[in-house]
Amino acid sequence: MQTVELKSSPSESGRYVFHEVTHNSSEDARVRLRWRSNAWRPQTDVFDIEDTIVVRVEVAGMVESDFSIMLDGRYLYIRGMRVDTAEKRAYHQMEVPFGEFVSEVELPHPVEPNNIEAFYDNGFLRIVLPFARPHKIQVED
Repeated sequence: MQTVELKSSPSESGRYVFHEVTHNSSEDARVRLRWRSNAWRPQTDVFDIEDTIVVRVEVAGMVESDFSIMLDGRYLYIRGMRVDTAEKRAYHQMEVPFGEFVSEVELPHPVEPNNIEAFYDNGFLRIVLPFARPHKIQVED
């Protein structure tokens, strides 16, 4: 049996497509598609300042422990959950998203994973990623 799982690109605004293929030699391949569209994507800026990449995510109403940040090669994954208040209300207009969010960023340069810093202040998560420096390799006789 073989199982394959594919995810959409970071430009898909938090939508994921899971494509599962199951193949058994005794039967035909079965394909199952599932959409997961409940995750939203916060507004995210990526820019350079001198020798660092800065990723700034606008996501108000959070605390530091609400975020999960992971670096995998040149991809930075920012996930979290913004919980809505429990009060009952009837919306006349609703533009502020709640629930699970995800922001996936392909970094333009390699970075030093041991020197990354993240700060949350005034509704903005700011992640500072220093550029990776070339390492000199000594050749021995």
